Amino acid sequence: MSPAPSIAATLIVRNEARCIARCLESVALWVDRMVVLDTGSTDDTVAIAKAAGAEVHHLPWPDSFSIARNHVLDLADSDWSLMLDADEWLIAGGETLRDWCSGSALLGRLCIHNQHDDGATATRSWITRLIPRGTRYEGRVHEQVASPLPRVALPVHVAHDGYLTAQIAPKRDRNHALLLRDLAEQPDDPYLHYQIARDARMRGDLTAACTHFAQALALTPAEANWRHELVVTAITVLTKARRLDEALALADGEMPHWPESPDFFFVLGDLLLDRAMADPAHAIAHWLPLAEGAWQRCLAIGERPELEGSVSGRGSHLAQHNLDVLRSQLAMLAA
Repeated sequence: MSPAPSIAATLIVRNEARCIARCLESVALWVDRMVVLDTGSTDDTVAIAKAAGAEVHHLPWPDSFSIARNHVLDLADSDWSLMLDADEWLIAGGETLRDWCSGSALLGRLCIHNQHDDGATATRSWITRLIPRGTRYEGRVHEQVASPLPRVALPVHVAHDGYLTAQIAPKRDRNHALLLRDLAEQPDDPYLHYQIARDARMRGDLTAACTHFAQALALTPAEANWRHELVVTAITVLTKARRLDEALALADGEMPHWPESPDFFFVLGDLLLDRAMADPAHAIAHWLPLAEGAWQRCLAIGERPELEGSVSGRGSHLAQHNLDVLRSQLAMLAA
């Protein structure tokens, strides 16, 4: 009988004393080793990681996440690597890792639950994080696994609080500069335009966000796993930018592709509500019934957590809340 494959949890970190113990403690039971690459911490990150049982190595920040990821993979030298960030922690599915690594030669996609500031919702992203020996990363920021191997969704769930306002602010300028450097080298890369659009939205630059979302939509193939989130977010940003006709045109063109997406119909309902406020003469007879129908469609579909970028509640309580508010307001107007 061949020995069981080795599994290492691998992290690149810098000044993560706030959360690194939580991450390491959540995964320690399910892996053989925990390998941390520190890129210049000035807080207690290194001491905390060592106390939690991790091996800690050091590398001056190379101005590229993929270089750092590939370096920690070399240090781990394991049959499989579970790539985590310090602001993430395993919440379910750790017990499935060993069996999956013993019988697979594929790439494993984990469900990352990105927390929001409201504390009530989470965006779900399916990201390739369980990778076999020899796999490499590319890209300075929002680095991607470069491999032709198929990617399979695993029943492994990870929580992430790094997108909370308090956590993202110190990283905002660094990521923006790295993205622009990558785009200068790859001006037609759809994923880069998508990430730059998201970055611009985070920084409040809606004009730049709309521009790069449009470029990403034009370049991204229909089968790309991020296209669902791209479409939904682009509609949201166009709506927020008050470019309502463009948002409606995008929604109209994309609707045939997302008949079973509560997220699509949820943001469509929001768009139609904004359109009603911009065109009060036709609100009650036209726009508001359409918005109601969109949110009703969300409930008919239900939750679809397997969709990239799906938000918990859009197929259930969030849609119901919008319907309740809308119907209450319509009843008041009719009284």
